[in-house]
Amino acid sequence: MEYLIETEHLTKEFAGFVAVKDVSLKIRKGSIHALIGPNGAGKTTCFNLLTKFIKPSTGRIKYKGNDITHMPAADIARLGIVRSFQISAVFPRMSALQNVRVALQRRRGGSFDFWRSKAILDGFNARAEELLDDVGLKEYTHTLAKELPYGRKRALEIATTLALDPEMLLLDEPMAGMGQDDIVRVSRLIKQISKDRTVLMVEHNLNVVAELSDEITVLTRGQILATGSYEELSNDPKVQDAYLGAGHD
Repeated sequence: MEYLIETEHLTKEFAGFVAVKDVSLKIRKGSIHALIGPNGAGKTTCFNLLTKFIKPSTGRIKYKGNDITHMPAADIARLGIVRSFQISAVFPRMSALQNVRVALQRRRGGSFDFWRSKAILDGFNARAEELLDDVGLKEYTHTLAKELPYGRKRALEIATTLALDPEMLLLDEPMAGMGQDDIVRVSRLIKQISKDRTVLMVEHNLNVVAELSDEITVLTRGQILATGSYEELSNDPKVQDAYLGAGHD
């Protein structure tokens, strides 16, 4: 079994408060792996550790078997590990096309081309339009991001992350604040993009977790409580007590 990401005894302490303690994760290549748990369980902190937004106090992170524990965040992204955030991360006064085009400019190297000629920037349009079509936003190509319905805005965020051509995509609560129609649409999108990528997802909607996830890790108080399939975990008494609840349907 090939693992894309592995952590060994990952721990993060903030001024005496242990947010993540002794977390050893194994994320199988090509899978959708969900992190679930109550608020304050350490899920987003784990995301921040994996992408090096914060540094671990102790423990190791390995990507494709290589130790990346001390690698800077920018280098982590260049490896192909890209994340989304709980809050909107698009340019509101730019169109959907322009947002994706900015992400595509990463391929030119270390600088962005806001000041370059329109002809040069238009060279990114074809690929940007393909990505927008992939996430169901073709009809919104020239719509300002701030004018997009909430679910469509989250789809745009996914399109901008896909523009970076990630091998591993970390999605932090992708369904937060969505109505049922948008949840169905974005769930279908995540399933689609996972065909040739590895997805690690923090999500509170257990119906989404059950539908999408190949494997699930339950965190509580910063520690791993259990890992397994949804069926295995939903029948585990200690998981029910800690998070799912005996009455969950």
